[in-house]
Amino acid sequence: MAAAQVSFTVESPQGNRTVTVAYERTGGGEPLLLLHGIGHHRQAWDPVVGILAAEREVIAVDLPGFGASPALPEGLSYGLSTVVPTLAAMCAALDVERPHVAGNSLGGLLALEMGREKLVRSVTALSPAGFWTQAERRYAFSTLTAMRSIANLLPLPAIERMSRSAAGRTALTSTIYAKPARRSPEDVVAETLALREATGFDQTLAAGRSVLFTDDVSGIPVTVAWGTKDRLLLRRQGIRAKHTIPGARLVRLPGCGHVPMNDDPAAVARVILDTSR
Repeated sequence: MAAAQVSFTVESPQGNRTVTVAYERTGGGEPLLLLHGIGHHRQAWDPVVGILAAEREVIAVDLPGFGASPALPEGLSYGLSTVVPTLAAMCAALDVERPHVAGNSLGGLLALEMGREKLVRSVTALSPAGFWTQAERRYAFSTLTAMRSIANLLPLPAIERMSRSAAGRTALTSTIYAKPARRSPEDVVAETLALREATGFDQTLAAGRSVLFTDDVSGIPVTVAWGTKDRLLLRRQGIRAKHTIPGARLVRLPGCGHVPMNDDPAAVARVILDTSR
């Protein structure tokens, strides 16, 4: 499905700025916002969208500076204090009031922050950022930077050639998937290019250096789910998330990596739908 675009106004210290975000909208029922991780794009959710759309109106978003969404305008930072109000303004522009939200990695952190701000009805956070030690954060950021460097260095014909074999798909994506061979060659090419072309990558990574999620999220259903084979944000971070948000449900996703929607679509969809009920 081709992306639609919505433009809206966001306040900045230098005055109002116009932000444009690409999204796909499908299904029916209560609205459910889907937020991807750093360097990824809305298509990360494709394995689960069909299942979710049977019960929810699904809105999968390219975060500003990622996928088909342009970079944020001059004067707007990529920190939580800007991106969360931007997502709220986007929901208002789409006439969506307090959606459920599910996010992965960076998207999970944004989802929790939206929950803390009472902007959403429920939160499902899949391997959310922000529950790391400094050493774990440095490891994750250096791994992400290395993945982007590889994506930048490889010419497109090499990416296409690698994506045609299970071994090549594993080499390109095994950091985020436990079952990388399951990805289609087309998907692997597209997400490698999305990582390479993400205009918001460096500024988002810089904004994340000081991020720790330390507040409770009360008054709404919250689930934190972690893949048992997450090689980027280690699963022990889920225990810290549970200590920080005592009322949250902590769920293991057996055999899943950092981006679990691909590794076990049925389990991930079930967790999201259970939380949003």
